[in-house]
Amino acid sequence: MIHVKNLVKRYGKLVALDHFSLDVQDGEIFGLLGPNGSGKTTAINCILSLLTYDKGEISLFGEPMSPTNYKSKKKIGVVPQNVAVFNELTVQENIDYFCGLYVPEKAARKPLVEEAIEFAGLADFRRFLPKKLSGGLLRRLNIACGIAHKPELIFLDEPTVAVDPQSRNSILEGIRALNASGATIIYTSHYMEEVEQLCSRIMIMDKGRAIATGTREELTALIHTGEKLTVETPALPPAILEQIRNLPNVLRADHGDGHLKADCKGDGHPIIDVLDLLRQNNVSFGQVYSEPPTLNDVFLEITGKQLRD
Repeated sequence: MIHVKNLVKRYGKLVALDHFSLDVQDGEIFGLLGPNGSGKTTAINCILSLLTYDKGEISLFGEPMSPTNYKSKKKIGVVPQNVAVFNELTVQENIDYFCGLYVPEKAARKPLVEEAIEFAGLADFRRFLPKKLSGGLLRRLNIACGIAHKPELIFLDEPTVAVDPQSRNSILEGIRALNASGATIIYTSHYMEEVEQLCSRIMIMDKGRAIATGTREELTALIHTGEKLTVETPALPPAILEQIRNLPNVLRADHGDGHLKADCKGDGHPIIDVLDLLRQNNVSFGQVYSEPPTLNDVFLEITGKQLRD
């Protein structure tokens, strides 16, 4: 569906994309992650031919992409992070306008607009102006405007930013429905749990490069951090805590509020080692919890924990 090879984009001395490559298969929900300034937006804009680039190859639907490749552009839907609708038009008029950019015939467009309104749950708000809508409804209108023409390839950039849990759930269910109907989706978000739930494959990029690509399981296998262990224990002598910290498969450990918390390596048997040590020292403990590494752990280990602009 998407093939990008050795893409380079410079802004003067700044290299925004540094030999960036990407392949997305038909039918995927593909997550594109990266810190602020990593090059995600630049990459998407180059793929959509909204930006020129210095070097590389881009093809969509098996054809080279260019600003005048309208055949491919008609198959694409874009839902930007910032809500992009006309404040002077009603909900229905907005959806009809954006759909009309791809489907000029009014008779053909009418059922598509109605379907998009129903899909986004906006039937009761069709005559509302955007300023009368809540944040969640605005996001759903933004999505409806981008997908009304039934695109085969959809770019969703942070579609759930600043919405309530009910609206977020509705949007995520809608994305799954779009994918089930045959759409390939490129999904960017800073909400790692959404990406874990939705995406079949994920790319983490930084400094204009793709630095890791794979399924959630493949990505978590790349990092040193393994399971996160939590043990209920009311008291833990400092000397025992220090012994736990010195275990070969324990990265870090702390005790507070009646709980021992330890970050373990991905190899060996760290949970057994920690519990054996507690038993050997007659330290009483209650429930034991083990949590596998998350995508957030992968992201922070690969890209670093320092703040970005």
